[in-house]
Amino acid sequence: MTVAAVLGTSIALTGCSAIGGGGPTEITFHMSKPEAIGFFRDLTAQFNEEQSDVHVTLDTASNLSAGFLRGDPPDVGLLNYNMEMSRFMERGALSDLSDMPEAARIRPDVQELADQYSTYPGRTSVLPYSVAAASVIYNVQMFEDNGLDVPETWDELIAICETLQDAGITPIYSTFSEPWTIAQGLFDYTAGGSVDVADFFDQMNELGTEVGPESAVSFEKNFTEPVEKMMELAAYTNDDAASRSYGDGNVAFAKGEAAMLMQGPWALGEIAKTDEDLELGTFPLPATDDPNDLKVRVNLDLALWVPEIGDAQEASREFVSYLMQQDVMDEYNAQFLGFGTTTDAAPAEDERILGMQEYYNDGRFYLGPSQRVHLSIPTANYVQAIATGADIDSTLSRLDADWARLALRE
Repeated sequence: MTVAAVLGTSIALTGCSAIGGGGPTEITFHMSKPEAIGFFRDLTAQFNEEQSDVHVTLDTASNLSAGFLRGDPPDVGLLNYNMEMSRFMERGALSDLSDMPEAARIRPDVQELADQYSTYPGRTSVLPYSVAAASVIYNVQMFEDNGLDVPETWDELIAICETLQDAGITPIYSTFSEPWTIAQGLFDYTAGGSVDVADFFDQMNELGTEVGPESAVSFEKNFTEPVEKMMELAAYTNDDAASRSYGDGNVAFAKGEAAMLMQGPWALGEIAKTDEDLELGTFPLPATDDPNDLKVRVNLDLALWVPEIGDAQEASREFVSYLMQQDVMDEYNAQFLGFGTTTDAAPAEDERILGMQEYYNDGRFYLGPSQRVHLSIPTANYVQAIATGADIDSTLSRLDADWARLALRE
């Protein structure tokens, strides 16, 4: 289905002031997700064709931080919401959208994902647009051929790895040469599957400079056991993992060189380029022996916001409403393997991600812990170092020290 087909009925825009009393109000729409540029380019063109009060220019290249610093940010933003983006929120640079009908449609537990990063008193400044859920991608045929069921406990997962290894199959394909792949994969899955991520970072933020060997919580204290499990799983990966990249992993997995891959839905399209008929499924990595602990890793794939400054607030909000038509959001999520953020969102239909749907429906998800640390702290590099032989305790202790130093500077 095309965007044009979804948007068969135009939305009438009211109350948008024209520049100088004549011509449409000009607004800039910043969207930086490369694979979705075509989708939103078509959508923006459709919007511009359907009415004449507002004209939207799609911007995919500007430096966002520079725009805010110059006092000239885009009028509407739609991009991944993370620690860096949340800095604008906590400083009051994003306007309050809580009075918009669209805000009332967002699932409370999904809105909480944005709030875990930061909030600004009295404002709902970010509207989650799409959630990317990630878990273990597995080769369905390999599992069936070896009589394996999807595991629900840690012991079952290890037993599967042993069975596959005994059959001459590499259980897990890993790509340790790129730090983010181990951080967002094995590390986030084992840590997020056994630690209450939201509560942990609430306590870490409260402790600030006091984080250290004697603090109530710390990376060394709370993450040592999960990281030890990460390393136990790393033993079941390909021997050349240290020299393999993200692209290598997608191609190798598509060629049947391993049974499992720790990647998000963004990898599925890349795998399909090599073998579009490969039957794949997903399941949350069981980090404990209690099936009730099963959760999937998520991130706010895209989130909408409007800056506080600017003279086109009404036009910007009209465009936000246009973007948040449910049919449009559903089409985006179907095309890019996302999960809906609203109470009336359509469920996923792609077989490759259906294994995560029930967990997402039940709110059994967590933000990846690697994404909850400021980018000035090289978390992914520390995780990579551990995966390639560094001492776990001393590396996590170093991460604690970095956290405390950053808190002191702030």
